[in-house]
Amino acid sequence: MQRISITPDYEISRVIRGGWQLAGGHGAIDADSAIEDMIAFADAGITTFDCADIYTGVEELIGRFRLAYNNRRGAEALSKIRVHTKFVPDLAVLPTISKAYVERVIDTSRQRLNLDCLDLVQFHWWAYDIPGWLETAGWLKELHQAGKIGKISGTNFDTDHIEAIVGAGVPFTSLQLQYSLLDRRPEKRMVQLAAAKNFALFCYGTVAGGFLGDRWLGQPEPEHPLENRSLTKYKLIIDDFGGWDLFQALLSALRKIADRHRVDIATVASAAMLTRPGVAAVIVGARNRDHLPSNLAIANIKLSDADHAEIEAVLSQANPLDGDVYTLERDREGPHGSIMKYNLNKGE
Repeated sequence: MQRISITPDYEISRVIRGGWQLAGGHGAIDADSAIEDMIAFADAGITTFDCADIYTGVEELIGRFRLAYNNRRGAEALSKIRVHTKFVPDLAVLPTISKAYVERVIDTSRQRLNLDCLDLVQFHWWAYDIPGWLETAGWLKELHQAGKIGKISGTNFDTDHIEAIVGAGVPFTSLQLQYSLLDRRPEKRMVQLAAAKNFALFCYGTVAGGFLGDRWLGQPEPEHPLENRSLTKYKLIIDDFGGWDLFQALLSALRKIADRHRVDIATVASAAMLTRPGVAAVIVGARNRDHLPSNLAIANIKLSDADHAEIEAVLSQANPLDGDVYTLERDREGPHGSIMKYNLNKGE
């Protein structure tokens, strides 16, 4: 597994194990099996784990995994484990948010994860029309200075707001954002800002909720309602990208490349993102260890110039998605934003 230092003192695996599929709403989870799966990922070299305060039960699971990993592998092995969580205050909380609230949520994450100091916290703010996002970033800086947060990061902020946060003196390490072969909005401005301000990009959505996979090659266009909210979300992206026929052309190109490398389409789609400027890591959603070999292959295959050219030949026909990073999703009345859930800390 490739590793990368995003700051001189902070190294991660370039494939990050996502935790969203372990959250409530995705079916029953056997905690002991989930912990064994995490140990298998860590032993294989995927030592960085992503979660959030709003992923019901996931921080607790990772906290239990850390204890089990320390008992089995020892303190030195545990020291290589990195846990990236999120601070996502509910939409309903934003108008009255306070430093006490922020610190209380951070303390809860510390307790769940069995960490005195959280490795990395990714801050999200649902609505720019509600003030307080910059002040809240300042409170996170204060908690960093107090030793409760190691690295301050963000998720789903657009370029202007990240520029403001960095300009306010908040030490900013990384940004988690939707970035895939279907969604190249970060290339408009964010990639350039990341290079200028020296922060890393972590990509989610690299397989578009499973759409960028062999399962969908040659299949008819699915009709609504789709089987889950994730597929609904990424089908909207496919529509904006250029529609089902162009999407099938992309899958066909990826399948030819995958054949040459003896992997699957999803592996190629994620591996391609690791070659993009500024991208430090990709986040792979994994309910269990069934896809561990293909997850490991993401960082191992070397795409050729010809591979990239075949991908770009299809992408050159695509429509650019509107707006900056996460702009479509911030329109709460629009098709992308109306399927979001905004008060997940309350379970709504």
